[in-house]
Amino acid sequence: MGVNKLDAQLLAKMFLAAAKNLEASKEWINDLNVFPVPDGDTGTNMTMTIMSAAGDVSTLEDVNMEALCKCISSGSLRGARGNSGVILSQLLRGFTKVVKHHEEIDAAVIADAFDKAVETAYKAVMKPKEGTILTVAKGAAMKAGELLDEGVTDLEPFFAEVIRYAEEVLAKTPDMLPVLKEAGVVDSGGQGLIQVLKGAYDAYLGKELDLTIPEGASKGTATRMRAKAYDSDTETDIKFGYCTEFIILLERPLNQKQETDFRSFLNSIGDSIVMVADDDLVKIHVHTNDPGLAIQRALTLGALSNMKIDNMRMEHREKLFHKNADGSWSENLQAVSGAAEQLYEEDVQAADSVKAQSKMPHKDMGFVAVCAGKGMAEIFKGLGVDYVIEGGQTMNPSTADILDAVSAVNADTVFVLPNNKNIILAAEQAEKMSENQTIIVIPSKTIPQGITAAINYADGMSVEENTEAMRLALDAVQSGEVTYAVRDTSIEGTEIHKGDFMAIGDNGLMATGTDVTDVTFAMVEKMMEAEAELISLYYGEDVTEEAALALQEKIASAYPDADVELQQGGQPIYYYIVSAE
Repeated sequence: MGVNKLDAQLLAKMFLAAAKNLEASKEWINDLNVFPVPDGDTGTNMTMTIMSAAGDVSTLEDVNMEALCKCISSGSLRGARGNSGVILSQLLRGFTKVVKHHEEIDAAVIADAFDKAVETAYKAVMKPKEGTILTVAKGAAMKAGELLDEGVTDLEPFFAEVIRYAEEVLAKTPDMLPVLKEAGVVDSGGQGLIQVLKGAYDAYLGKELDLTIPEGASKGTATRMRAKAYDSDTETDIKFGYCTEFIILLERPLNQKQETDFRSFLNSIGDSIVMVADDDLVKIHVHTNDPGLAIQRALTLGALSNMKIDNMRMEHREKLFHKNADGSWSENLQAVSGAAEQLYEEDVQAADSVKAQSKMPHKDMGFVAVCAGKGMAEIFKGLGVDYVIEGGQTMNPSTADILDAVSAVNADTVFVLPNNKNIILAAEQAEKMSENQTIIVIPSKTIPQGITAAINYADGMSVEENTEAMRLALDAVQSGEVTYAVRDTSIEGTEIHKGDFMAIGDNGLMATGTDVTDVTFAMVEKMMEAEAELISLYYGEDVTEEAALALQEKIASAYPDADVELQQGGQPIYYYIVSAE
């Protein structure tokens, strides 16, 4: 008979093992995407979500149940990205709501926690769909309750049977969603959840596992504020020399006055401030000349974790120079060439962006948009968007990324344009977590929808009027994207071979073939069945201007009564993004 009660130490090991097992399976899970596109990202999204929490758990010094649950809940909520990641974060949040009240947990508590996890996750999704991760989670919870009713309290058979039944439910997901059956795959999110459960079970059984969590796992992606920031080419121009980051594990939730006072204090000792708060913790980023002042003030609010202090002047010097044996400095040519130079330029750009936003005049309403591609970013900025998060098709920003972006916009109300259906849930989670600013998510599922929404914003209209106008505008545009298949499959009766080009529209597959221009034109033909007046082509980084101009001319010749616009989007993965209005 194994251990029949889990204390915080063992539960922490099980959680870390769950995270590592999911990480090891992420590429396999990515490949289960129904559409065989090169950015299938369910495994990546779920992994980055759970690793955000695992990073926090791995830094715990005093592992008790309450602290552990705070790390799991808050870390996964902040790190949640993609629909599957958000649902996973809600499952973990619901589970910890029950577990945190016990020093040890047995089968009865675990069954209750499973039920709460499922309840919390279903409530977070506006239109829950069966045949997904939700169904698998519900099956696991149901089986846990049945086992308890049957008197099974030994955790080893209890866990084994729950996982066995969850796998049985997963195997049935193609019968619940015909699109899964046609593609020959089970639900990828459900498979991810199975890997979480299996990893936790392995740790429970005492298997030797590598539970090392990479440093910075809870930091998010490169879309977050950069640790290294420079104001100019000389270190003497850096006004505040230490980039300081840490998390405050709150003794109790901050009230409005405490949060306002702390933010004002940070403003008095530095700049480039990001402060994101929820009930359990506060994430701080500040550039200052005295990190100790920030740390001392933070300690009055709670314990600190994930502390990181970078000397930006020293890093700047070391990036451009190296120190000689005699103590003098000379140019470090290697450091300013190739990839190192590119990274430095990215850091400078990120710093410039932070500084520009910190100097924004205050306004009533502002915008944050998500997109990939330099051209796309410039289009949104030209439409008045204050902050562009780099992400979308190839990287879904986390809830914390979105909160960071919103906090950088000096506005009372910030509209968020996700521009991808897989980012909407993370944006809505940020909407609920924001305290100092009102976030309104305009649920744009595609780049063209986001552009149309931004165009329909009008100065002088109220928040409510603009919200209604932008949401109504989403239905006025058809969208389509052209990419390539990464495996053989069948979708909606169409056989697709690895390497084929695919045109995917708002309602599914629109065209396939071996020539990208022909496939794009075939998609436009279907869009024009609605007799659109404007066709917009955004060509990606893998398309030459010459080829894009030729396609524009072909479409214009075929539809002389429609205006055909061409813009360089620079987006990866997708050769063309097309809209018709």
